[in-house]
Amino acid sequence: MECISCRHPFGDQKPAASISGSIMGDENTDCLYLCPVCATYTIVSWYDNFTGGDETMSVSGPKSKEEGDRLVALIKRCDNPWDKKCRCAAHVEYFRGQLD
Repeated sequence: MECISCRHPFGDQKPAASISGSIMGDENTDCLYLCPVCATYTIVSWYDNFTGGDETMSVSGPKSKEEGDRLVALIKRCDNPWDKKCRCAAHVEYFRGQLD
């Protein structure tokens, strides 16, 4: 895994935050990494199809430090961000009301 902006490798770096949600039965997980070199966020998204298809990964960004910090703060408002069935205000806002 590496920064989408400057290609700095994340190595063993843990994500600043991660969150999972279920949309139409599929599990969607976003992990936000803050680059220590260029101070931008890279978002690594995992998509697991409920029909048993292959899990896929995509990378997006960069997000500015301000925007990424806002998303991290939103995710940290939830006590269980890994719970794809959570319907707290933070999950609903992060996934823009698309949760099932």
